[in-house]
Amino acid sequence: MTNRPNNEELFYTVDDIINILNVSRSTAYREIKKLNEELKKQGYITICGKVPIKFFRERWYC
Repeated sequence: MTNRPNNEELFYTVDDIINILNVSRSTAYREIKKLNEELKKQGYITICGKVPIKFFRERWYC
């Protein structure tokens, strides 16, 4: 168990990326895929269509 509140999100979904970057759905999926490939190279397990918020914020300045 974690001490994290239930309403605290850990991942951005494609809809979040669409809103943040103001891009199309296909572009959002492509960007998530790129970020997840970087994470895989670092040895992390990823979830298709989602990207960790912390990692996204490190890679994208917005």
